[in-house]
Amino acid sequence: MSTSVHPSQSQPLPEPRHEPGSAPAPHLLDNPAWASLTGPHSPFAERVGRAARYPTNVSPFTALSDSTDPRAWDDLVALVGPGTLAPVSGATHLPDGWEAVRRGQGVQLVDTSLRAEPDAEAVRLTPADVPEILDLIARTEPGPFLPRTIELGTYLGIRREGRLVAMAGERLHPPGWREISAVCTHPAHRGQGLATRLVRAVAAGIRERGETPFMHASAANTDAIRLYESIGFTLRRRSAFLLVRTPSGPSPRRSTTS
Repeated sequence: MSTSVHPSQSQPLPEPRHEPGSAPAPHLLDNPAWASLTGPHSPFAERVGRAARYPTNVSPFTALSDSTDPRAWDDLVALVGPGTLAPVSGATHLPDGWEAVRRGQGVQLVDTSLRAEPDAEAVRLTPADVPEILDLIARTEPGPFLPRTIELGTYLGIRREGRLVAMAGERLHPPGWREISAVCTHPAHRGQGLATRLVRAVAAGIRERGETPFMHASAANTDAIRLYESIGFTLRRRSAFLLVRTPSGPSPRRSTTS
């Protein structure tokens, strides 16, 4: 079985360049949903000004061009409607009138030394497999997967006796990067290394297109983080995730600490 060689295997993740005395330029992965929706995934984007989202049957992600800009929050209200729940990542401040319904912490990991390789047992999943995928997602809860999520990229699965027992695939797509997501294994088939094999196989396809794999995980999921680090991912950053409720009336412009 061939092994893909990645140029970053022996060197650290490069930082964006900036002029001395100036603020560092933002990295695409600092706001990956926005970079996806305004880049390779723009055909999916529903957008109002500085706010964008995927169709609600594709992904729950919404994105702001700049979470410190009150105008972006106003655009989000115009996009999703008043009194609506919306997930927002990377925001530490909410404008007046907004409610934080749920808060969470996540981590972002990037491929720096992953051994990526195809897997002979992995098969490409198609829209016809979605009912079985949704059943596996309900059993394992790796994160949101909706009826059209499979359209976002390549999803691979492993079957045993005809049943889908493990899967992984591609979700966010900032230019030059691909997020590996929906990594899960049926409880009866855990401990066999199926998830690791599928991550390597999905990564092999990403590498073949000249892109770099990255992943997200809940900061509380320490077992998954340790696994991903052990196979060649490096922690890049920690970030906040918010489930917010948009104001029921006009959104005030002044941003306050929530």
